[in-house]
Amino acid sequence: MLVLVAPGQGAQAPGFLTPWLDLPGVEARLRTWSDAIGLDLVHYGTLADADEIRDTAVAQPLLVAAGLVSAAALGDVVPGAVAGHSVGEITAAAYAGVLDDTAALTLVRKRGLAMADAAAATATGMSALLGGDPEVTVPHLEKLGLTPANVNGAGQIVAAGTLEQLAALEADKPEGVRRVVALKVAGAFHTVHMAPAVAALEQAAKELTPADPSFTYVSNRDGQTVATGAEVLERLVGQVANPVRWDLCMETFKQLGVSALIEVCPGGTLTGLAKRALPGVSTLALKTPADLEAARALIAEHGGGREL
Repeated sequence: MLVLVAPGQGAQAPGFLTPWLDLPGVEARLRTWSDAIGLDLVHYGTLADADEIRDTAVAQPLLVAAGLVSAAALGDVVPGAVAGHSVGEITAAAYAGVLDDTAALTLVRKRGLAMADAAAATATGMSALLGGDPEVTVPHLEKLGLTPANVNGAGQIVAAGTLEQLAALEADKPEGVRRVVALKVAGAFHTVHMAPAVAALEQAAKELTPADPSFTYVSNRDGQTVATGAEVLERLVGQVANPVRWDLCMETFKQLGVSALIEVCPGGTLTGLAKRALPGVSTLALKTPADLEAARALIAEHGGGREL
């Protein structure tokens, strides 16, 4: 069974959309979306530097656009399940037909702006902890006032909080943690620091009419499958201020019988986790169109799923 997944913020890199513009229709599609949301996705995906695309209000729509473009380039695929990490959940929701592409880009644009505003209130950030035992790490983070905002599995937890709290973590690592790596994000996402963004998204969600997902949709709130579009949308709103449980998503993939996993552009992060947490599962990261042939071969070998 094939699972299609979408990465979250921090996966972007300068110029990562450039090779995708060589595919027929991609640039026109991006420009149409750019006009709809008031953000030049072509510029930010090709010419902008690392600081420009680190901006939450830019990074989030850029990632969703990249995911949708690369997924569409795979052709007609019916995956056994879809899921996304953090903002990647919006990519997954659009791919599953819960929201159309323009609605998804409109929602993520509002999400990025609301989260950027929330992040501006206090100097906050996120750091990945490599190694360690969650039973030891989580209490240590809570002692420092930090939140385990992403529990990613495969021995990785991402801590979030104020810059002072993160500096204290760097000086006082939990036992067993090898490294603490600051992430390329502009705030403490998936924590109480993002609470102001929830209200803005609740208002934005009222303007949308979600459809039920066409494929099995796995929520990163708790790794559970979600059958209705209304519940998917409700979870997308609340999730900005709650931890991401990617570890539980991967447990659900196991239960569903996953045999292959493809991560849409800019792939790499989630396939890396899957290689460690899902031994025996074939993985592929879509980075450029050069990866499409191998992805299609993987799809042909492992099949998709069934429409609900």
